Amino acid sequence: MSLPSPAPSDEKRLETHVEVATKKKQHLSAELTAALEATPLPRWSRAALKLYLSIFVALCCSYANGYDGSVMTALIAMDHFQRRFKSGTTGGKVGAIFGVYNAGCFVGGPFGAYTMDRFGRRAGMCAGSALIIAGSILTSTATELVQFIIGRFVLGFGIAFAQMAAPAYTMEVALPQWRGRCTGIYNVGWYGGAIPAAAITFGTNYINSHLSWQLPLIFQCFAAVLVLAFCPFIPESPRFLMSRGREDDARTFLAKYHGNGNPDAPLVKLELDEMRASLAATDPAPWWDYRPLFATKASRWRMAQVIMMSVFGQFSGNGLAYFATVIYANIGVTSTTAQLGYNLLYAAMCAVGALAGAALTDHMPRRMVLTFGTLLLAVILGVFTGLNAIIDKDLLRGVPMNEGVGKAAIAVYVLFGIACAFTYTPLQAVVPVEALSTAMRAKGLAVLNVGMQGMSFINMFAGPVGLGNIGYRYIFVFVVWDVVEAACWWFFGVEARGRTLEELDWIYEQPNPVKASKTL
Repeated sequence: MSLPSPAPSDEKRLETHVEVATKKKQHLSAELTAALEATPLPRWSRAALKLYLSIFVALCCSYANGYDGSVMTALIAMDHFQRRFKSGTTGGKVGAIFGVYNAGCFVGGPFGAYTMDRFGRRAGMCAGSALIIAGSILTSTATELVQFIIGRFVLGFGIAFAQMAAPAYTMEVALPQWRGRCTGIYNVGWYGGAIPAAAITFGTNYINSHLSWQLPLIFQCFAAVLVLAFCPFIPESPRFLMSRGREDDARTFLAKYHGNGNPDAPLVKLELDEMRASLAATDPAPWWDYRPLFATKASRWRMAQVIMMSVFGQFSGNGLAYFATVIYANIGVTSTTAQLGYNLLYAAMCAVGALAGAALTDHMPRRMVLTFGTLLLAVILGVFTGLNAIIDKDLLRGVPMNEGVGKAAIAVYVLFGIACAFTYTPLQAVVPVEALSTAMRAKGLAVLNVGMQGMSFINMFAGPVGLGNIGYRYIFVFVVWDVVEAACWWFFGVEARGRTLEELDWIYEQPNPVKASKTL
């Protein structure tokens, strides 16, 4: 009797599986390319214009968040604001004013996730916009610090709804070849709010009344009004429609906006198959149950990308921008007008860096950008800290500050803003949304929101206290931390550029998703 043939080794079986799966994924990529070529959508067709409007509405949600960061940086430097609220420019009161906004975002996250999952992405954006308007009314009419802080909390609560629903909506309605750039540009919309806020506060600072700080807060609800005005006229996300069992409605959307009016277009069929497969692979859970996000090794790897971005995207030194006027004062810029002018310059230059990063999002390896970009941030902040040390030493000795060193410090700080915006602003929205499957997306973005707001709260509460107590030395914390971040991106960052959603599903199922993402 012959002996049975030995079973193939685990290593051989794994090699065979990888080879077959790789061929399958390469076929899917080729299929997607062929579908895109076979389904052209004219750039200026009525459907394309409606799609542009839809993405613009989502961008307005990012505008509202960016506006807040820039406007509060300027308000704490204004004389009339200080006369009304007597907060000072550093310390606990300033920490409370800034931090309560993030507390509102933190609390609003789970409610935002439920709204966008139960009622739709548009409902999430609309609810958030209505709350932003309410918060703007409370802050702009405040006569006591308590009312102002309550208004800040309501603003943050509304922003949580908007900034969770909007990026998901952007990625889900965009054509596959637009997804990276559209989602990256969504986050660049932050500067679409930050720059007007800096410009408005620069102008209203010349008003010799409380309108100098009230007008910027009234204008804060401008983008929210646009969202409420246009939301009834834009389509709902096809992935949300599929998740609610409305496949016919999803097919109608895809045919009109992705298939150039043809329900049998190859791209329409491919996207529908992709959505069915993604939803079939996951079991629905109650809105309050977040355990599925961490139930499997693949889901934990996905959430690792989300959590890293939620922390690193807020705590790489970019939170210092909220206290830019204090930083400018520390390096010799004492005029309020000059501080606000530099605040405007900083926002404009950061926007240039963010737009460049967004334009290249679909062309650059994201893992490399995050690793080496974060290392560059550590180097720039190290130089900035050194220049601050020279200025501080001169002040302690009673020597007039070296004007050249002061200008160099400002230039280096602006360079840091550009590099940080290039590295993190586009990818802060792209990486988490790509990493999350359709079924995980709403709850995963809620976790992202909680992490972001938690780190922002630390930034905003600890920032003024740290700058007040130890001055420029506080910045050195981020020099060390950025090196740690870069190492994390190198060892745990999964490369998602150029992958279909099904390729990403396969990558996250592998024993080492980082390695798998580099080999396909």
